[in-house]
Amino acid sequence: MTVVKSTLPDDDRRVACDALQDTLVDLLGLSLIGKQAHWNIVGPRFRSIHLQLDEVVATARAHSDTVAERCAALGESPDGRPETIAARFALPGPKEGWVRDNEVVQVMVESLGAAIGRLRERIEATEGPDPVTQDLLIAITGDLEKQRWMFEAENFPHED
Repeated sequence: MTVVKSTLPDDDRRVACDALQDTLVDLLGLSLIGKQAHWNIVGPRFRSIHLQLDEVVATARAHSDTVAERCAALGESPDGRPETIAARFALPGPKEGWVRDNEVVQVMVESLGAAIGRLRERIEATEGPDPVTQDLLIAITGDLEKQRWMFEAENFPHED
């Protein structure tokens, strides 16, 4: 059942909606990774990284809402159910239990980097079929690249 009829041709709509659904899974997963790390980080840089993780979570959650609404506007029901996220999520995450601050930084650099790589593939795939969706994916990529840069800067060796 389709409640909303898209103005896009069916093939273009499918490409856009597949890109949006995959992005929704990545963003919801990133928000969970961020919260898991936020609750379990330990180490001398606890406070600054703890707060930075909240920024990642807020960014991922805000973008996930926009992505889901774009998908719905194209006539596709977005799927953010926990079982869907668990089955389809493929980004690296933190280990179970307490996680040292330097390990949190590394996992966030890797997770954000993987999400960005996947977004760039979707940007390319949506260029022709739906530039509006492509523009949305470009904006998300920019925000995630900013977050990755901030974590990457945390890895810079300290001069003693």
